[in-house]
Amino acid sequence: MNLQKNDLINWFVEGCKPKKLFRIGTEHEKFVYKMDSLQPVSYNESSGIKNILKSLVSYGWEEINEEGNLIALKKDKQSITLEPGGQLELSGAPLENIHQTCSEVYEHLRQVKLVGEDLNVGFLGVGARLEGRLSSDLWMPKPRYKIMREYMPKVGTLGLEMMADTCTVQVNLDYSSEEDMRRKLKTSFILQPIVTALFASSPIEQMKISKFMSRRAAIWFDVDKDRCGTPKFIFENNLGFEAWVDYALKVPMYFVKRNGRYINCAGGSFEKFMEGELKQLPNERPTLLDWEDHLSTIFTEIRLKKFIEFRGADTGPWGSLCALPALWVGLLYDSEALNEAESFANSWTLEMYNKAYKEVPLKGMDLVINNNSIKDYAKELIAISKKGLKNRKMHDSSGNDETGYLNQLEEIAHSGKNQASEMLSIWNENNEEGIKKIYEKYSY
Repeated sequence: MNLQKNDLINWFVEGCKPKKLFRIGTEHEKFVYKMDSLQPVSYNESSGIKNILKSLVSYGWEEINEEGNLIALKKDKQSITLEPGGQLELSGAPLENIHQTCSEVYEHLRQVKLVGEDLNVGFLGVGARLEGRLSSDLWMPKPRYKIMREYMPKVGTLGLEMMADTCTVQVNLDYSSEEDMRRKLKTSFILQPIVTALFASSPIEQMKISKFMSRRAAIWFDVDKDRCGTPKFIFENNLGFEAWVDYALKVPMYFVKRNGRYINCAGGSFEKFMEGELKQLPNERPTLLDWEDHLSTIFTEIRLKKFIEFRGADTGPWGSLCALPALWVGLLYDSEALNEAESFANSWTLEMYNKAYKEVPLKGMDLVINNNSIKDYAKELIAISKKGLKNRKMHDSSGNDETGYLNQLEEIAHSGKNQASEMLSIWNENNEEGIKKIYEKYSY
């Protein structure tokens, strides 16, 4: 049976879960570099990405190969995947609380550090590559990335940098209904610039101080306007599953996967595909798996699937990998906190949001919006999240609730000094040794 628009809407409806089944899925990326030279590693060299993955197999991971290349690992409900520039990403299992999340992150970093010691490579947690654009011969051998790499320069100037030179930490959270999704999605889009400021950790470009606090966030401004940024309907009354479907159908395609191979459909129309008029696959119509693949090529900072992905934070030290899911869980998973977060977000005008979205990558915590600094807004946001985490009453074996994972963010909000500020201080205090010190400080 041919897919209809209602099938696409119902796909999202199927994502609705009762609150007792809400879970937390955390993902984070990190750069891999040679300890002796601080340079990125290739795929095939002896200390390269392929051998890092092979070494991790000894910890119970199963290999995933694509066209003859080892490109990922899986174990239980976790996976380790590769971004285009060899950034190593952990996609965590759906977990019940932040204590479990932090344990999962700790165990993953323990494993990669042990492998790194054997291969003399390190793993760096910052939002953008310090040495500048990655050499083209160091890109990972994934067919999907080849298609994107050819298409992106046609629609923006920084798409290749986004793919190969940035790292993020993100969290995936559930919704119980269309209305619950609507509230969480709109609230999160409005609050995202504050979160971007809190987690900014990419002020350096080509081994020099740049004009940005989050160069990663700024790169997204010129990637692909058709699939990035903030869709206008987020602020309109019709926000819901159908509105997201209508938006996604207009986003140009990248590929279709058939028999394990990627077919280049870059720039094609999913709407035409549904009518059997996609020129690369004439008279063929999409499946729901094709729809899922297509949704994965939308790059808004908050992204809707059968859950909500929060994608707008620079990666950072171990603590920030726990803090990001803690912040969003506290804001959105407790009904009292969600009410307060929604009210807080609705107090912002569209003009305030646009200013914050555009200027936070430049000014970070120093940005002033409507006579208040982002620092002040961040304090309020963290206080709401802390209340939500307290209300959840999720305790570890020592009796601690989840609020402790916000300590790092509280320090940033009260001092106004985020990780980017700290990196700049290290740079200024150490002159030529600054880069080396930053690698030492921000490596796992």
